[in-house]
Amino acid sequence: MKNGSIKNIKKKVLSDNWYILNKYTFDYQKEDGAWETQEREAYDRGNGAAILLYNKKKGTVILTRQFRMPTYVNGNENGMMIEACAGLLDGDNPEDCIRKETEEETGYRIDNVKKVIQTYMSPGSVTEILYLFIGEYEDKMKVSEGGGAAHETENIQVLEYTFDKALQMITTGEIEDAKTIMLLQYAALNHLFDD
Repeated sequence: MKNGSIKNIKKKVLSDNWYILNKYTFDYQKEDGAWETQEREAYDRGNGAAILLYNKKKGTVILTRQFRMPTYVNGNENGMMIEACAGLLDGDNPEDCIRKETEEETGYRIDNVKKVIQTYMSPGSVTEILYLFIGEYEDKMKVSEGGGAAHETENIQVLEYTFDKALQMITTGEIEDAKTIMLLQYAALNHLFDD
């Protein structure tokens, strides 16, 4: 770590039940040169990857739908979220991870993926870096029904929408997931569906 305005970092594990929640105490040098002690909690769940699968000929995208407890307890009435396919790296490099997750969740076996964005999704509390990809799919690439790994209790539904419909779903509030919105907007800004 190379920030000279941070020193005396102390870490205390608050929970390691599912992932790891750490409490950090550190000294931070303000712009006026004075030092102050601060405390922050950071949730470490590892890094992840997500992908927007698109079919330029059909003008479609593949998304997923699954129950997300954190959204349910924070006002999402049924807890269901429409999202781009995603998963944690679990020791894989981002490209291998997203190819594996794509097949597990959507049933499509893809080879060519392109990294388009790397982002911290919630830098105030979560350490995760999310690697965002795009990849073209064709019907002949479908090798299974998808739905996620049974041992992960994901119960994922695979959805195919026209690109225009998916963009409209951002405006209507049917798509509220940040990574999915970013990928759809990337596709629009970079004219993935233009001839």
